[in-house]
Amino acid sequence: MTQSPVTLVIKDGIAFVTLNRPEKFNALNYEMFLEICRVQKLLARDRQVRVVILQGAQGHFSSGLDIKSVTSKPLQPLGLLAKWLPGNANLAQRVSIGWSRLPVPVIAVIEGYCYGGGMQIALGADFRFAAEGAELSIMEAKWGLVPDMAGLVSLRGILPKDKALELSMTARIVKAPEAAALGLVSRVTADPMEDAMAFANELMTRSPDALAAIKGSIHLSWTGGIRRLLARESWYQVRLLLGKNFAIAARRQQDKTDQDYRPRQKFW
Repeated sequence: MTQSPVTLVIKDGIAFVTLNRPEKFNALNYEMFLEICRVQKLLARDRQVRVVILQGAQGHFSSGLDIKSVTSKPLQPLGLLAKWLPGNANLAQRVSIGWSRLPVPVIAVIEGYCYGGGMQIALGADFRFAAEGAELSIMEAKWGLVPDMAGLVSLRGILPKDKALELSMTARIVKAPEAAALGLVSRVTADPMEDAMAFANELMTRSPDALAAIKGSIHLSWTGGIRRLLARESWYQVRLLLGKNFAIAARRQQDKTDQDYRPRQKFW
């Protein structure tokens, strides 16, 4: 039986998504693009999921695009790039931006190689916890290509423009400590999965509706106009005040109870 290129395991409200082509250092073939998007849709519909942890199998996040595999069939590159409208996300872009559009926190656990398309996927996560020996690179220029998987959506809020240009133009491999200093990763740790789990459990103590509202507000308002930001904040707050999880959060803080939160509102 052929193994799935992406696996999904949900346990106690935490979804573990694993890029699963370890024999290729989890390089991205066409089937993996399709499967990542399928998993994203499943997670968006599952209101019991509270946190997503995104990782690569067997010690590497992803070595990037499997160019030999993708170009072996002429229609596959077209399938990655095709879109109905220029402003829509195509398949190649959805595997990155799709994580930022999920109404739950997404933590990327980065070990080993995180190159090219793998880096673009990791940039779509809300947080990136990297192992001390991890290596990261915006590698597309090495192949004569432009980074086109929507990673720039996050990158422009992380790096100064000159640093984004430098890393994108040189395709330089950056070690985890330097990546942390630049802001490419949130944290460098001896055991990124252990730290990601501790952080996920901390997030689980907060209302899933509040986390969805905070994530949506920050992502949508980070580079938007002030009037839209103010309107969004007010509208989201009204939705939270009308929800059951607001009352539960208040009781948890005031009475120090461990009452479970309700599933996330359908609104988010």
